[in-house]
Amino acid sequence: MQNESYEKLKSNFQTEKQLVRSYYAALEECEPGSIDAILEQFTSPEYLWRGFYPFHQQSGAQAVSQLFWEPLRRSLTGFQRRMDVFMAGRNQVDDLKSVWVTSMGHLIGLFDEPWLGIPATGKMTFLRYCEFSKVEDGKITETAMFFDIPHLMIQAGLHPFPQQTAAHLVQPGPVTHDGLMFEPQLKAEGEETLAVINYMINDIKTWTGGRSEPIEDELARSWNTDMIWWGPAGIGATYTIERYAKQHAGPFRAIFKERQFNGHLCKYAEGKYGGFFGWPNLTLTPAGPYMGIETKPIPADLRVIDIYRRDGDKLTENWIFIDFLHFWDQLGVDILKRAIADDGKE
Repeated sequence: MQNESYEKLKSNFQTEKQLVRSYYAALEECEPGSIDAILEQFTSPEYLWRGFYPFHQQSGAQAVSQLFWEPLRRSLTGFQRRMDVFMAGRNQVDDLKSVWVTSMGHLIGLFDEPWLGIPATGKMTFLRYCEFSKVEDGKITETAMFFDIPHLMIQAGLHPFPQQTAAHLVQPGPVTHDGLMFEPQLKAEGEETLAVINYMINDIKTWTGGRSEPIEDELARSWNTDMIWWGPAGIGATYTIERYAKQHAGPFRAIFKERQFNGHLCKYAEGKYGGFFGWPNLTLTPAGPYMGIETKPIPADLRVIDIYRRDGDKLTENWIFIDFLHFWDQLGVDILKRAIADDGKE
């Protein structure tokens, strides 16, 4: 009886988790040319897929396979998915009606054929990714598949951005190595994590409303002092509240004084991990050069995924995926085309 009571305290998304893990295994094991069948097996007829520029939003298994998975798999031979975080939960945004499964890590392989015009290297290549999958009636009905294309470009010897304020590396998983939550987790842990994430989001909103205080003071309410912010290529990763404020939050807020929050499509937590995505999350109007590139004072959307790890009563690690190719395209700058053209001149 005691064990039965304890089990009731745990989350139970095992069916949804197993479906997504089976889908990943089938996708990894199949050969290019047969990916259509895999997607049709695991996704619904009305499957909706959201991806970063230049893929954007796609409908149906065949479109997703032919536009994204087939070209990527032909480019990255010996394909593997190496996950650092795996979790599931009910979406707070729709009043807990839908169940989503999320994984984060790297898609790796030997970069043997060009992809999106990026030259092949014949070497091991890491594509940072985070994927949210909505599961209904034994099928994946929606996916948000966000990936760091500029980081792959850098590995291929291209230079998509003139400068970044922090350091960009192959982003590791949690320092605690406990992000793969294949088994049920205590519900109370997830509830606490989501509460901390929501507090942090609402605290940032008060700053946009005109509150004046050092950024470090605001951050200290939500983050541990030794926080790590694993940012995307073009910004980079930064460590400790003091350096995060100096190397990202400060410059970001200085350039984007006009910021509109558009909300999220999915947000949840399981165990000590949680996250969200939007489409788009933010609309920003730049007030000057950003990432070493001249801007225009016009609003541009930002599609973002954030994954968090909580330690105690505060957040302590954060992995971020930002669609910078789409952001800059709205400002009239084709980062992909420009970097490839510059490489050809060298």
